[in-house]
Amino acid sequence: MAKNKDSLGSTLFVVITLCLVCAIFVAGSAVGLKPLQQKNAALDMQRNVLDAAGLLTPETDVIAVFNERVETRLVDLQTLEFVDAAYVGARSAAEYDPIAVAKKAELGKKLSKDVDIASIGSLENVTKLYFIKDDQGAVETVVVYIRGYGLWGTMYGLVAVAPDMNTIKGFKFYEHSETPGLGGEIQNPSWVAKWQGKEIYDNGKVALKVTKNVTRPAHDIDALSGATLTSNGVDHTVNFWFGEHAYGPLFDKLREGELN
Repeated sequence: MAKNKDSLGSTLFVVITLCLVCAIFVAGSAVGLKPLQQKNAALDMQRNVLDAAGLLTPETDVIAVFNERVETRLVDLQTLEFVDAAYVGARSAAEYDPIAVAKKAELGKKLSKDVDIASIGSLENVTKLYFIKDDQGAVETVVVYIRGYGLWGTMYGLVAVAPDMNTIKGFKFYEHSETPGLGGEIQNPSWVAKWQGKEIYDNGKVALKVTKNVTRPAHDIDALSGATLTSNGVDHTVNFWFGEHAYGPLFDKLREGELN
């Protein structure tokens, strides 16, 4: 008697075979596309760094300018010393992702609630700095990572600081989930421009503040209208990262020229 091709067993065989073929195809595509995805992610970050530093225009050759002007270095936030990529198990400083490793026990540390005002959970042991150099090879800008919780999620940004490690030259949130038209205005060029020239410290203390009552022109930045929680999140973020538990000691050492 001929086998019934419409039987349950035949149907399951076809379904399972189809699923396996699709799974193999998807897995193969993911593996094959991974190098391209990593390359695009690296290029996007280079673009963000140049943008934060005020070096990005529609005509900018991102790769060429980045390779010519930017030196990427890794710094241990505990010892305040430069380290090489092998120290963190990376092939290069460019490849190292400080945000991704922050939650790994051997590469980061969990923050206590009283310290973690930016609500990031954990802090990487080794951070990545971008040193922007002028035509003579002197450092004219240092770009650092920041991140902190807003209304709906973590906001990821970059801050460009002058060699005095006090004056902000540029500011950029490159990833967030804040409400468009409200908290999402953290990416509005007119608001971002308000950060330029602001001073982070006053008498050694973090004085930079996002506030509705601007009384200190050198340090205060207008809060976003209708986005109180996002504004508070940005304020907490800069206070944490420029404070004693993150970049504060590092900035002191850079300011004194001890890492040059």
